[in-house]
Amino acid sequence: MQSSVPQAMKKPFWQTMLFQMFVAMLLGSAVGIFFPAFGALLNPLATAFIKSIRMLIALIIFCTLTVGIAKMGNSKEIGRIALRSVIYFEVVSTIALLLGLTIGNLLQPGAAMHVNPASLDSSLISTYVATAAQSHSPIDFFLNIIPKTAVDALVQNNPLQVLFISVLFGAAFLQMGERTQGIVNGINLLGEAVFIIVSYIMKAAPLAVFGAMSFAIGKFGLAAFASLGKLVGLYYLSCILFSVVIFGAIAQLSGFSLRRFVHYLWDEIVLVFATASSEVGLPRMIEKLEGAGCSASVVGFTVPTGYSFNMDGGAIYMTLAALFIAQATGAHISLFQELELVGIFLLTSKGVVGVPGGSFVTLAGALTMMPDIPVAGMTLILGVDRCMDSMRAAVNMLGNAVAGMAIAKWENERDDVRMREALGGA
Repeated sequence: MQSSVPQAMKKPFWQTMLFQMFVAMLLGSAVGIFFPAFGALLNPLATAFIKSIRMLIALIIFCTLTVGIAKMGNSKEIGRIALRSVIYFEVVSTIALLLGLTIGNLLQPGAAMHVNPASLDSSLISTYVATAAQSHSPIDFFLNIIPKTAVDALVQNNPLQVLFISVLFGAAFLQMGERTQGIVNGINLLGEAVFIIVSYIMKAAPLAVFGAMSFAIGKFGLAAFASLGKLVGLYYLSCILFSVVIFGAIAQLSGFSLRRFVHYLWDEIVLVFATASSEVGLPRMIEKLEGAGCSASVVGFTVPTGYSFNMDGGAIYMTLAALFIAQATGAHISLFQELELVGIFLLTSKGVVGVPGGSFVTLAGALTMMPDIPVAGMTLILGVDRCMDSMRAAVNMLGNAVAGMAIAKWENERDDVRMREALGGA
């Protein structure tokens, strides 16, 4: 499955996706500002695009990972990649949680608000609290990785269940050897067809960006963003700092330039930021990582797993938002309670995979376990959550892309000649 990026580079700039999405963002912002009622009705444009991409994610994971594992040298690589990936994700997520905690304590974005918790209308967040209450425990989460049937995993479009089935089929094909060559080639062809379909859907990306921006500004308005500007600004600053320092260090240790890599993925980052959905960047990110020399087996495993275990942008958001609510409502929590929050977030964030607004739901669930912080305080950030969701999704996607590059290098599954060609031509 070869990347189509080099062909796209030959287009005039006004025909590139980046330029078209930039224009769509400007037009969408204008519609949201001057015609807010109309703009608030345009979210279906983004929703239809996101659903169109989501319907193919299960097939992309299955085809990419099954073929990649089937072509591995031996079955021991599977377990090693899995162990290395999960350890990497947990370490990086913990660093992200601690960064949000540190910045929240140092700069205290909510300290000047002095909000009486009794004055807040908790009915606005009742849906999120109810979803958090229904979310599974960590044990249930791991049990639910196993689907009812192999076909059900694909039908339900559950990334982790598809990942589980793909590993089993890939390992079986690997053990059977040459006899499976025909079926492996067939799955590979199916994967190529799916990526072609993705290229068709991606032509509608500017329209989706237009609808998403029109809706966000038309629905919530610029005033809502401005009123909580300190929180939003600190969150964006934290994400940029984390990306430059942590992702930059990981990139340096694994032999590639983060700046060039971001340039290489810029179209996908802009698309994910505008639609606030990291899933829409998944197909093209897998394609581009393979185009940058990473093996299909490593990419096929680390990226889908990372979408459940490695939400770096969400991790920063959760601890920073929790401290903001505590400060704004006058709740005093100890250092031990703050560290307890980190532990809760590490566990409960795995139980809301695939839930819309997963980070917000995880925050609601954690606050219900911390009675000193009023859950009703979440209404304070509800209006700007969509604004922060954009950065959340973009950092989540970039984090998983960096993980794919790094783990592929550490597994000796990255062709650095191809990587330099791809990033140098970005």
